[in-house]
Amino acid sequence: MENTTLLLIDFQNDYFPSFKDAKWKLDNTEDAANNALLLLKEFREKNMNIVHVKHEFLSDDAPFFAQNTEGAKIYKNLLPLNSEKVILKHKVNSFIDTNLKEVLDEMDTKNLVIVGAMSHMCIDAVVRASSDYGYNCFVAHDSCATLPLEFDGVKVPSKMVHASFMSALQFAYAKVQSTKKILELI
Repeated sequence: MENTTLLLIDFQNDYFPSFKDAKWKLDNTEDAANNALLLLKEFREKNMNIVHVKHEFLSDDAPFFAQNTEGAKIYKNLLPLNSEKVILKHKVNSFIDTNLKEVLDEMDTKNLVIVGAMSHMCIDAVVRASSDYGYNCFVAHDSCATLPLEFDGVKVPSKMVHASFMSALQFAYAKVQSTKKILELI
């Protein structure tokens, strides 16, 4: 897969139950990060493009990822190298009010491997936008994490939230595959 960029979305401390002061703990974040690390190592070894995206809320009453906090920092196992691009965003969609599109175009990106959190929010938004921009998208489903949701009295376990969004993305926006399968492709 030539012209491929690894896009790591919001692997930040506040999502990790192992982080002492985590403000928005997701299910299976550690497993997702460990799988993402396999991809990150492979991309580094092959000198392929890597972009990290981190989210910070601008409001003082941020539920998580508050500016200049430990919770908003990228998780220790996935820290970017100095040579890797880091995009700071303030919205769910990583393209809004950022230079992500320009960075990807400068890298001559054709294919994106997308990992991170949350499956039902920022992953969903970036995959749909990326596809709309014409990138060939791959989502490593086991390198993504989310949490249980509730709507109108219906409680939805995180596994079902994740499966629903991966299924929708696979239908029209991306090739949704395991980390192992994507590693075989690159």
